[in-house]
Amino acid sequence: MEYQKLEYYLSQPRLDRFLVATGNSKSKAQKLYRINLRTAQAFYPVLNLFEIFFRNMVHYQVSSYFANPNWIITEKNGFMNHPSLTSSRFFLKTSISKAERTIHRKGGIVTTGSIIAEQSFGFWTSLFDTHHYRLIGGIVIHCFPNKPNHVNRNIINQKLNNIRGFRNRVYHNEPICFNRNAIDFTEAANIKTEIYELLKWIDADLIDYVEYFNGIDMKISMANNI
Repeated sequence: MEYQKLEYYLSQPRLDRFLVATGNSKSKAQKLYRINLRTAQAFYPVLNLFEIFFRNMVHYQVSSYFANPNWIITEKNGFMNHPSLTSSRFFLKTSISKAERTIHRKGGIVTTGSIIAEQSFGFWTSLFDTHHYRLIGGIVIHCFPNKPNHVNRNIINQKLNNIRGFRNRVYHNEPICFNRNAIDFTEAANIKTEIYELLKWIDADLIDYVEYFNGIDMKISMANNI
């Protein structure tokens, strides 16, 4: 496709960054745009599987803590309603209420499974934030039984936030190939490393499963040929 036509449909502001990074070469800008998209595409199954594995581990641990597999419903008026959460605007409770309204609007039935399915990745990662973490006795640290002894809540929380921020950029079609105005996939490579590290701390077998779907490194290497 001619650059002018692509620019018309994608918008000039979106393509300009790619043009600058490639020394105003329209052909290279198009190539970089494709590589960026293909790299983001390669992240989808890895991010998707990590989110599912992590979400389920959190659910198992919190279910154990409350001795209640339906905690995500019952605790809306339990720890999620604790006065200390005022500053967070009761994020967890609000998320559950929103999910219930969505399910009702779709004509569905509110169940633990349907509520879990409606929650964002941020809902699960927020349980590692200090204000939530302490209200559930830090139980979610046990999602990572194979972590090194020196790894604490803060370290895991930082990694989860890095992954969540990157995930949101991928899912919202933001570029992942830049460091300012330079072509740089370092962050993308680091995020993949952090995902694999957390998977290893959950269960090393998960890495083998995810690796089957991994095409990230190959897509990033394409940038070397621009």
